[in-house]
Amino acid sequence: MFKLWLKGARLRTLPLAVAPILLGSGTASLFGSFNLGLALHALFVALFLQIGVNYANDYSDGIRGTDKNRVGPARLTGGGLVEPKLVRNAAFVSFALAGAFGLAITYLTGHWWFVLLGLVCIITAWFYTGGKKPYGYLGLGEVVVFIFFGLVAVIGTDYIQTN
Repeated sequence: MFKLWLKGARLRTLPLAVAPILLGSGTASLFGSFNLGLALHALFVALFLQIGVNYANDYSDGIRGTDKNRVGPARLTGGGLVEPKLVRNAAFVSFALAGAFGLAITYLTGHWWFVLLGLVCIITAWFYTGGKKPYGYLGLGEVVVFIFFGLVAVIGTDYIQTN
């Protein structure tokens, strides 16, 4: 069962979460402000958001039937491998873990507006394929991914270390 959940987490997508944190930490380092603790917290936020969106995507596509005729590896929900509510709950747990690390960053830096940013990140992750009108189905997925896993992740990681 553990291997099944690892497949559902789509570990091959995690470098997409790591890269912007490395870049943001690199720019912070250029300014002499690299902070390993904050960088690791940012990394865990990004990793858990990525895993959460992977589970959320699996759940939402599965209950919609989008993955019914999927070519490639079976998804947890769409492939009938795991009960949909368990996949949804895995997404929520992943988002909660991202939130916990985000709250730690907020506490350590004193930048309380990061709570709002974190909520926006989690809501955006869920509605990629969740909700009544998922933006991922409207051709906006790549734009939003660029904004959140590009600009927000890189600039945010740099910001928490330099300010």
